[in-house]
Order: sequence, then structure tokens, then C-alpha cells
Amino acid sequence: MAKGIIARKIGMTQIFDEEGKSIPVTVLRAGPCVVTQVRTMENDKYAAFQLGFEKIRAKLKSKAEQGHLKTKNLEMFRILREFRNTGWDFQTGQEIKADIFSRGDIVKASGVSKGKGFQGTIKRHGFGGGRAAHGSKFHRAPGSIGSSAYPSRVFKGTKLPGHTGSTMITVGNLEIVEVDVVHNLIMIRGAVPGPRTSLVRIEAQR
Repeated sequence: MAKGIIARKIGMTQIFDEEGKSIPVTVLRAGPCVVTQVRTMENDKYAAFQLGFEKIRAKLKSKAEQGHLKTKNLEMFRILREFRNTGWDFQTGQEIKADIFSRGDIVKASGVSKGKGFQGTIKRHGFGGGRAAHGSKFHRAPGSIGSSAYPSRVFKGTKLPGHTGSTMITVGNLEIVEVDVVHNLIMIRGAVPGPRTSLVRIEAQR
């Protein structure tokens, strides 16, 4: 059954289990979120629910977004995200907190990876580079990328220098090792995409 929540990445730390083993975890401030819209098969041809995260002043939202939330007598939210729904009975205005998940749940996390600017082929694609020998003039250049006479063009997808990072990344099969209901914190084993304070979307995987 699909369930999800919006979170902010706080950072990474480690916790210790009952046997004293160290577990690297990513700490996320998950929610509280409010259900701002419920889509049904009868009205929308698919089932989903929309969540609002982080309250803000109305003047910071567009007129369309203000109208969307005012018609439901809801406060304004900085972030609005939609999650597919299978089997969960959500109501508009319902508050969702970190306790929607529990210890041992397997989830997937989506976030925008760290941007690294314009990079060459060695950093971007892991190329080996040229020889570091005396007289060598080939070190970090990409090298030959194709023939000249035919096909006389560069194929799409050729690994070349360019903008690195700052793309949506989804990591699956992540285990929740701790849920702090009082402070709305979720601790996930391992790394989660994105820098500190970035937005992360957490969804149940199974």
C-alpha cells in the first residue's frame, strides 16, 4: 500500500543497536504534513492524495494556489506534492506525521542531488585520463569521440563534459531504523540524495 510524506534532510549521524553496532543514518524532519486534496478513481481516473508542507504567508503564494487552498479552508503551504494512493483512506485537512512509518519499514527516498557545476569527463564520468609521463600532452582531455568522414556527427548520449549533479535521484530499499514521533524525525539507514536542508520525498516501497 502506498503511503508517503515530505521531509527536510537534517544531516547524517550514527546510532547504536542493541548489540552495540554502529549504524550510519540520515536524519529527516518528516512533516507534519496536511492532506490538501484527495483524488479518486470516480472523479480523476486515478487515486492519489496531495500533501502540504511548511506553512507560509498567503502573499507568498500565487493566486491560483491561494484559491486552491482557500476553497478547502486550509492554510498556505510552501510545498505541495502528490502521492499515489492504494488502500489508504485520507481526508482533506487530515494531518500526517512521522508516525505514518514505523521501525523496519522499507521505503524509497527521492531528492535533488548536490550540484557540482560544469565538470570534465574525469570527474563527471570517471574517465582515466592520459599518461602522467614526461612529454605526454594528454592528461584530462576527453579524447577522440568519433570518425570524421562518417557519420560526421556526435552521437546523442556521448560522455562529454557538462553540468554535473542537481538532478532528481531516487534511492530504493532503504530501511527505517528509528522514528521519533515527538520531534517528527525519521532515521533511515544509509545515505539519502541531496544536501542538508534539501527537500526529500519518502514513499513506502513494500
